[in-house]
Amino acid sequence: MPPALQGGPRPRPARGRPADPRAVKSWLLFLGTYTRSGASRGLYRLRLDAATGALGPAELAAASPDPGWLAWTPDGTRLLATHPSPSQIIVFQHGPAPGELHPLGAFPAPGAAAGPSHLAVAPSGQLALAAHYHGGYLAAFPLHPDGTVGPAQRFPHAGRSVHPTRQDRPHPHSVLFSPDGRHALVADLGLDQILTYALTPAGDALRPEPVAVTATQPGAGPRHTGFSRDGRYLHVLNELDSTVSTYAYRASDGHLQPLGTVSALPAGCATSNTAAEIRVHPAAPFVYTSNRGHDSLTVFEEDPATGALRWRQNLPSGGRTPRNFALSPDGRWLVCGHQDSPEVTVFAVDPRLGTLTPTAHAATVPCCVCVLFAPAA
Repeated sequence: MPPALQGGPRPRPARGRPADPRAVKSWLLFLGTYTRSGASRGLYRLRLDAATGALGPAELAAASPDPGWLAWTPDGTRLLATHPSPSQIIVFQHGPAPGELHPLGAFPAPGAAAGPSHLAVAPSGQLALAAHYHGGYLAAFPLHPDGTVGPAQRFPHAGRSVHPTRQDRPHPHSVLFSPDGRHALVADLGLDQILTYALTPAGDALRPEPVAVTATQPGAGPRHTGFSRDGRYLHVLNELDSTVSTYAYRASDGHLQPLGTVSALPAGCATSNTAAEIRVHPAAPFVYTSNRGHDSLTVFEEDPATGALRWRQNLPSGGRTPRNFALSPDGRWLVCGHQDSPEVTVFAVDPRLGTLTPTAHAATVPCCVCVLFAPAA
């Protein structure tokens, strides 16, 4: 284990997320970056004023190579980040002061290739899953109460799809747990498939084989996913054809039924583009996506009765290559990071229409590729 990642005495964790987001005066954000360019150094933190959307200055929270994806444990006391080494993930203790990160360690994963593209923590808090785009497999990591990570189990994918270079082999791009914690859904861009895995009753391991495999449109390239607020529908952002596909989700067995697909780009758009992120509003029937190339954000309204998405708005993201963005837990603000320019931009969310209004608030963080809100004091 690298000396910088050795775990010392365990600090007291920060307290969990407030029960009522409306009572929060400011939100803390963590930003993951690519350090490979030399312009950034790791994980950054900054605050968003909950009333005005103003951003405070960005500060380095932890020096770490290429923390390209971040995920909280359910109690908000630990932050996991992808790590470009055979360890694959690093665990940070959050606290005692909000925003403080203390590395607990990067734990070996024998036989693993370098860093995953995405990770998620099960609602049980006992399991982390990492989607390994370049390695073509899913890795499952047991999480222990002391913050350590158990040996990884690998779930290799096999096959290909129609794109000659982007889909010549499996490329698991993301993983999402179902709201009830019974299933994990993996979007494999290389296979044009959503693979549903079942968890054990304790929520601490995966069953060995997928319980359902859902084919997307050939060449779509499923990238990231998001459940509707009631958990009845799954929205899948397809990277290669810049669309969003909606599926009815059957919680009893994890099966998906396709319902429809809409474009994430304006009608008639001829700009070369790859779709990047999808987020579901925490309190209203709105869905948001980002476009790289067109460098824009798109807003949809979801029909709660059918899950169908209706186009609402498309507008510039305020920078180049909006790889990731997040909505504040109260749903009032959207914060967007950019991979190829240093702008971190803020948009006000209309509570009735879901539409976005650009603000003058911004911060500077180079190569920002993940935006994650944190528990607030």
